[in-house]
Amino acid sequence: MPGSIQSLERAAAILRLLAGGERRLGLSDVASSLGLAKGTAHGLLRTLRSEGLVEQDAASGKYQLGAELLRLGTGYLDGHQLRARALRWTDDLARATGEAAYVAVPHRDGVLVVHHVPRPGEPPRTGAMLPLHGSALGRVLCAYDPVTRAEPAGGPGFEAELAATRARGFAVDLEPAGGGTASVAALVRDGRRMPVGAVGVTGAAERMCDAGGVLAGVVAAVQDCARGISGDLGAGRA
Repeated sequence: MPGSIQSLERAAAILRLLAGGERRLGLSDVASSLGLAKGTAHGLLRTLRSEGLVEQDAASGKYQLGAELLRLGTGYLDGHQLRARALRWTDDLARATGEAAYVAVPHRDGVLVVHHVPRPGEPPRTGAMLPLHGSALGRVLCAYDPVTRAEPAGGPGFEAELAATRARGFAVDLEPAGGGTASVAALVRDGRRMPVGAVGVTGAAERMCDAGGVLAGVVAAVQDCARGISGDLGAGRA
C-alpha cells in the first residue's frame, strides 16, 4: 500500500493548528508549533492561501482559516442526515425555550456541533468541538453509547453521573451558581434504535433553572425534540 504524502499531512496539520486557536498565527508560530522549517511552512501556507483554505491578514501578516473551509464544511453538514432531519425540530426548540439549541455527534475525542440555532446576537457555533465529558451533549452520548464511553471517563464520579443520566433520560451541565450557564441534552436514535447524536439547549442559569435545577418545561421541550428527530430517523417516538 502506498505511503502517505508528507506535504498533505503537513498541510492538514496547519489547518488543525489554525482551527485549534483563538487568534491568528504568524509564520514563526506555525513553523515552531509543527517543527517545520520556515521555508517549508511558508510554501504550504502560500498554497493553502491560494486555494482559499487560509487567509492572511494584510496588516499583521498572520494567518487564519479561510472562507473556503466554511463552504466545504457546510457541504458536509448539509449532507449529514441527522442535521437535515433536525433542522425544523431545533428551530422549534429554540423558539419554545428562548435558548440556543444544538445538535451534535461524537467526533474524535469530543462532540461536533452539526447544527446550532443561536440566540439573537450570538455567533453561530456550527462546526465547533465541545468536550465529551464536560458538556451535556457529550455526557448523554457517553451514557448511552458504549463506544463513546470507552474513552477515559474520569473516575467513579463520572460513571455515577452517567447512571443518573440514563435514569432520568437526559444530561445536565450546570456551571457554579452566580452568572453561570446551564445546559440540558437528550439522546437521538436512528431506525435501529442506536445512538447517533444528541440535541440540547444552553443558556443563562438564571433563565433556565430554579431552586430544583433545570426547569421542567425546558427538559420536556428538549426530550420532545429528541423524540421528534428520532422519529424522523425511523426510531419512532416511544
